[in-house]
Amino acid sequence: MSKENSFKWKQYQPEIILLTVRWYLRYNLSFRNLVEMMEERALSMAHTTIMRWVHKTNDSWRVDETYIKVKGQWMYLYRAVDSKGNTIDFYLSELRDKQAAKCFFKKALATCHSTPPRVITVDKNPVYPVAIQELKEEKSMPEGIRVRQIRYLNNIVEQDHRFIKKRVLSMLGLKSFRTATYILSGIEAMHMVKKDQPHQRAKFAKNEVEFIHKLFGVAA
Repeated sequence: MSKENSFKWKQYQPEIILLTVRWYLRYNLSFRNLVEMMEERALSMAHTTIMRWVHKTNDSWRVDETYIKVKGQWMYLYRAVDSKGNTIDFYLSELRDKQAAKCFFKKALATCHSTPPRVITVDKNPVYPVAIQELKEEKSMPEGIRVRQIRYLNNIVEQDHRFIKKRVLSMLGLKSFRTATYILSGIEAMHMVKKDQPHQRAKFAKNEVEFIHKLFGVAA
């Protein structure tokens, strides 16, 4: 949502909208739970209203994997960015299979700065839909997340791979899986800093509220 149009013509104050959206995305609450919580505060709203707010703020993930050579062997770096190109998470795997995809999605969903997406965009790799469905059945991923396999929509994450691969290629080589994991973590972290992702400032609840309010131009 753009700052200029986020709250235009809205019935509720921006602070209320951001509060309900933040609570839904951060805690294990349903839309109807939030309706009841707001009713206790003398605020009446429909659960579909909150759902529309969440859908407007909660964007898509773009997921893809790229190749990284470690000790002469090709390994697979799973990566996800949001629709604006911000890094969600990454995961190095020796294999490119369903289990690796599941491990990556679990790691990404558990990341402190990420929220469950409305939709996950992947390429034609057949393991992604299977992995996501199994995670939903295991209650490790929210049921409402949609999957779409549209290759051209993943251009943003494919372009983002370039910085990581360029930095790795300039090194003398990655000598072990463990070393590769540490080095790639550092490269990814610096790439996130370059993109001005303020995740550390949003680590604690108070800072998170201040960051969200600042992002949407709302006075704390």
